[in-house]
Amino acid sequence: MKQDIFTLLSGFLTALLLFLASVGIAFEWLNQESINAFVVLLGAAVALIINARAVWKNTYVSKEAQDQKRVLERNNLL
Repeated sequence: MKQDIFTLLSGFLTALLLFLASVGIAFEWLNQESINAFVVLLGAAVALIINARAVWKNTYVSKEAQDQKRVLERNNLL
């Protein structure tokens, strides 16, 4: 699913690049390499966010999670 979203984004940006070129508008920084780099960067950022959320949710870092850990330890569930 996520791969499809990134493919769609890459295709849209490529189509935008071709459209702008056809009407005579060219940006030096907007080329196929920069589009590919942006999509890779976006994919890495999404992976980082998902990973950070998973680490946060699966550790006892927040105050609420520490309270939960104490309750689990009291009931010999941890």
